[in-house]
Amino acid sequence: MNDEKKIPILKFIVFIIDWNKTKIISQVFEEEHVRFHFITRGRGTASSEILDLLGIGASDKAVVLCLEQEVLIPVLLKEVRKKLGFHSPGAGIAFTMPLSGINNPILQVFKESIHKNEKIAAEIENSLAAKKEGGAMSSEIKHDLIISIINQGYSDDFMTVAREAGARGGTVINARGLAHQGPVKFFGVSVQDEREIILILTNREKKAPIMQAISQAYGITSQAGGIVFSVPVDSMMGLSFE
Repeated sequence: MNDEKKIPILKFIVFIIDWNKTKIISQVFEEEHVRFHFITRGRGTASSEILDLLGIGASDKAVVLCLEQEVLIPVLLKEVRKKLGFHSPGAGIAFTMPLSGINNPILQVFKESIHKNEKIAAEIENSLAAKKEGGAMSSEIKHDLIISIINQGYSDDFMTVAREAGARGGTVINARGLAHQGPVKFFGVSVQDEREIILILTNREKKAPIMQAISQAYGITSQAGGIVFSVPVDSMMGLSFE
């Protein structure tokens, strides 16, 4: 195949870690030449011992978003786990999601780097193929990310309802609507400028009851003015290095 026709498969990666570890992960990204990453501040809502061990308990969180070629993600995750895992047993969590589209200038940046990454990509692809032949790999989607956008001030009660429906925790990000000035009417409901984005990572079988519960209690017709949707997560792992 002509090099010009090679199109890298990209994935959207989300890391949720303690805020005080942002310099560590930024250093890893610089060393691994990650081209696009963004960091925003969030707040963990989980309190169970299991989630605390994963590093997504209640505290200030950094939500790190980045793009990377699919074949290089194992290398990136390995280095992130190594650096973060040496600092605490609860290093955080990471998951990836497939892209359905991307603008051409960004895609071109990744296409230009294909030559540099061909050797690494080939080694990883061979390793993955071997695991797949041995039955160790599965393409089945087992997790989903529920994304809820609600008016500010409802996140604590929102998470109480979500937990009762099966959620084990979530991360809250403060946001601001920019498409308008002042409260507007959306489906006849007043929506505030200040918003909260709540991310809940869950097993696929729990997605429907969680979404139904939070939509009934904090949906678009409630004072919270909630918008709820989900996206598939194709891989997930804790970041503690073992």
